[in-house]
Amino acid sequence: MKILFVCSLLVYFYFIFYKSKKYMHMLQQNWYNDGNRYLKWIIDNFNKVFVNSEVLFLLFYFLKGYVLIICFIALYYISYLLFNNKVSREQSKKPLVITHRIKRLYVTMTILYLIVIIPIVINFETWPINYGLLLIGLMAYINPFVIFLANIINKPIEKLVFEHYKHKAKTKLKQMKNLKRIGITGSYGKTSTKNFLNEILNVKYNSFATEKSFNTMNGLMISINNKLDKFSDIFIAEMGAFRRGEIKEKCNFIKPQYGILTTIGTAHLESFGNIKNTQKAKFELIDSLPENGIAVLNMDDEYQTSYDIKSKCKKVWVSTKNKKADVYAYDIKLSNKGTSFKCVFKDTGKEEKFETKLLGNANVYNIIESVALAYNLGMNVTEISAGVRRIEPVEHRLQLREFNENITIIDDAYNSNPVGSSMAVDVLGMMDGKKIIITPGMIELGDDQDKYNREFGNHIAEVCDEVVLIGLEQTKPIYEGLKEKGYSEKKIHILNDVKDSFKLMQKISDGKTYVLIENDLPDIFNE
Repeated sequence: MKILFVCSLLVYFYFIFYKSKKYMHMLQQNWYNDGNRYLKWIIDNFNKVFVNSEVLFLLFYFLKGYVLIICFIALYYISYLLFNNKVSREQSKKPLVITHRIKRLYVTMTILYLIVIIPIVINFETWPINYGLLLIGLMAYINPFVIFLANIINKPIEKLVFEHYKHKAKTKLKQMKNLKRIGITGSYGKTSTKNFLNEILNVKYNSFATEKSFNTMNGLMISINNKLDKFSDIFIAEMGAFRRGEIKEKCNFIKPQYGILTTIGTAHLESFGNIKNTQKAKFELIDSLPENGIAVLNMDDEYQTSYDIKSKCKKVWVSTKNKKADVYAYDIKLSNKGTSFKCVFKDTGKEEKFETKLLGNANVYNIIESVALAYNLGMNVTEISAGVRRIEPVEHRLQLREFNENITIIDDAYNSNPVGSSMAVDVLGMMDGKKIIITPGMIELGDDQDKYNREFGNHIAEVCDEVVLIGLEQTKPIYEGLKEKGYSEKKIHILNDVKDSFKLMQKISDGKTYVLIENDLPDIFNE
């Protein structure tokens, strides 16, 4: 019977490793439990995590002999099939990345299981086997917590690894003495502004920007260590934060001489607590700039104009409303083909017209902040204008994609704030054809989240011909906002999986159709 038991452990471990992939994924998406996010996710999704067939391990207490071993094998084989079926139906928007850290977690987790299992195997003949299998069953059932424990055990190792790569990146930056360093932060528009600025600067300089949405310390270190080369004149670092002190830490590391603050708003209010904390956190970049540095700021943002800036650096203000700004944009023309506007540069009084294929008013601010810094870094308006014309849409940010002959998708999946979402609906409204929106709403907006989503619903009702809501619970405020405006229930479709929305989208399309995909929540928010 011992040989059968040892063989049964192969089925058990196969299931454990398969199950662990799911919870490693959730741990990774929750920043390895930074701020207890992973634990909070487990608590918020208690039923999803713990209401399953594995709870039948409790029956091991009442079984004995070969029946017990056979039931053990059957339970974990069936549990694997059920878990596999469940996972295969979920949409993985950002799959688990098998990093060295994840590999180390797997090793530590395996050791924790072996610490429990090996003594049971060794003492198989002398210990009550049902108690042993009960303990092994419990370890499988609480697998998400075993991963949590492995993460805690690995923290000293991860700290050493982090410091090694940080020192390596710091040394590389130190050796590049002539490198101009630019930091970009804000509640929204960071990635777009970074890409736009990089495109413009590369007309004249050899500019390098952090990849994709890399804006954490790890992301910065990866970009510097693996991508930044000795031929770069300028390094643009996107800086994200979920609490005060994070941007300051990044500034101490990068030591930027120039900074752009896009917009201060309601994004991640759940993390910051209130808008004042958000304001102070974002201004950590500007306050870190040296006296000979340059800060580009948005004069139309009340949270920027009201802040008492500590740095004595040069301040360059941009605006689309106030002619006193250093760079003032006006005569803004938005269409479904792109955007054009004129800019007046205060120091010379000269006017220049800019044209871009980008959609939406939000992009005007991102562009003029990039224009302002490029201008102050020695580029002339002809060079800057050429750079603006060649800017391509950022992936998943108001990006037009042809789905088929009749359907065009406006992909705004990476947007998740009230201002940007509202502007995205406005862009949809400019399109000539049937208008459909697919959205799960907005998250991490603190106590006002329901209010913002309800207002979002109000705005959608004014523009969209059909509405597809993803997640019954998540989208209740949007639904209420639609109903407040008298929107027809027949035009509201509620699904729990965004994959199903693409079939529905084709079914309800009519002639030329534009479909706005507004915010695609990460896997941790799947209902």
